[in-house]
Amino acid sequence: MFWSTPIVQLLSVCVSVIAGATLFILRMRAGKKPTTLKKIIMPPLGMATGFMMFVVPITHIPWLWGVSAFGTGLLLFAFPLIVTTRLERVQTDIYVRRSKAFIVIIIALFAIRLAMHQAVEEYMSIPQTGAIFYLLAFGMIVPWRLAMVGEYLRLQRA
Repeated sequence: MFWSTPIVQLLSVCVSVIAGATLFILRMRAGKKPTTLKKIIMPPLGMATGFMMFVVPITHIPWLWGVSAFGTGLLLFAFPLIVTTRLERVQTDIYVRRSKAFIVIIIALFAIRLAMHQAVEEYMSIPQTGAIFYLLAFGMIVPWRLAMVGEYLRLQRA
């Protein structure tokens, strides 16, 4: 099967590493400019378009797997991001301020994801693995961004 060839598996890991590094760089730069409600809400909305992958049958997974992946992101991986992300008012602007632990947490979450990716690929195809980790990431980003929205609105009112 094409999806289980070593080249495709290596390419899958390389794309994950590049995406993780890009996310890391973008998150670090975000703290240098004021944030807006739009900047907080847009990433999960943009990411939601990824649900279109489930139109393609090769990405189909059992519902229980999908709910479990989403729940893992929601209950386990979102918490460290929420705890280490703070918004701060500076005059009329609101900035995203992250603790020094944020960098360590992002790298640890990425390493865990890569380690899990290898284990999961043994039981399903690469497109299905991508679907599982998409749901895990979506389950992680939604509560994180909702917490940021709540804090942003609180600071805006103050």
